[in-house]
Amino acid sequence: MAGLTLRDVRKSYGATQVMHGVDLDIEDGEFVVFVGPSGCGKSTLLRMIAGLEEISDGTVAIGDTVVNEVAASKRGVAMVFQTYALYPHMSVYKNMAFGLKQAKTDPKEIDRRVQDAAKILQLDSYLDRSPRNLSGGQRQRVAIGRAIVRDPEVFLFDEPLSNLDAALRVQTRLEIARLHERLGNTMIYVTHDQVEAMTLADKIVVLRDGRIEQVGSPITLYDTPANAFVAQFIGSPKMNFFSVGDLSNNAGQLLGRELVTGQDVGLRPEHLIPVDEAQSVVAGKLELVENLGEYALVHMVTTTGVEFIAKTEKPPQQAKGEIIHFAIKPELAHYFDKETGLRA
Repeated sequence: MAGLTLRDVRKSYGATQVMHGVDLDIEDGEFVVFVGPSGCGKSTLLRMIAGLEEISDGTVAIGDTVVNEVAASKRGVAMVFQTYALYPHMSVYKNMAFGLKQAKTDPKEIDRRVQDAAKILQLDSYLDRSPRNLSGGQRQRVAIGRAIVRDPEVFLFDEPLSNLDAALRVQTRLEIARLHERLGNTMIYVTHDQVEAMTLADKIVVLRDGRIEQVGSPITLYDTPANAFVAQFIGSPKMNFFSVGDLSNNAGQLLGRELVTGQDVGLRPEHLIPVDEAQSVVAGKLELVENLGEYALVHMVTTTGVEFIAKTEKPPQQAKGEIIHFAIKPELAHYFDKETGLRA
């Protein structure tokens, strides 16, 4: 096993720079998730670590070894892709053993590694099957097993669950978490799904436009986002943003803070509490209610035209078009500079 160190890592395609001086430390045994919107550079960064993309500048070190010029096959990493890339004419066993056979590994060692990986992934009874006779989740487990048998220092996952349906995503996500707990290897996982990031990661790296916006534990990013982008990306539904003029006249007093026009106030939907008008920090006209059973998403619009969402235990009693008032505990409100987006 090994940690990773990235220093001033850059990537350009001709005159177009797509990664802008990334610095990152990943500890041995950590589960780190790269998350961000499409095009933010998370898969590019993963592929540079794997050796599948050349680094334009900077250094990538695995353990104590700088691997910029080391071939992908020699870096001690194993990668699981979005597509399973299984050989359809080979059995599960042969798919998992293929890379080791190509490396001329001793047949007894191949068998030991494949059998061990199959037990870990609960594929024991499927080793003789062909991929076409497996479900999507089982095929992804075979792809993971193919990585495990290589006994890598670092596992790399590039959106491995995106081809699965919702139920299988939850199940396979749990299996990956258990796999990390059992093996203890360093794992780097790329996703655009912040729920996956929050539930899997020891540490999350939020990327935007080829730059790191914030690095921290899931709870750190949720409780103290460094800027407005992270605040709205982490959390579901996303954080509501208001200008001072969108809030009630006594909002500052209720929040225990002087509100200034150069700041946005961020209020998470799950922290908004229905109250009477005297306690109201923000109010809006009821537009729509999504009743999801365990909770309701209440869609509102302020008198200034700002749409926002409240997440409540039960649907509101008010009818569509009526005004609902909400309060929030002062310590749960967030403040960001309007120009820079930085936490105030």
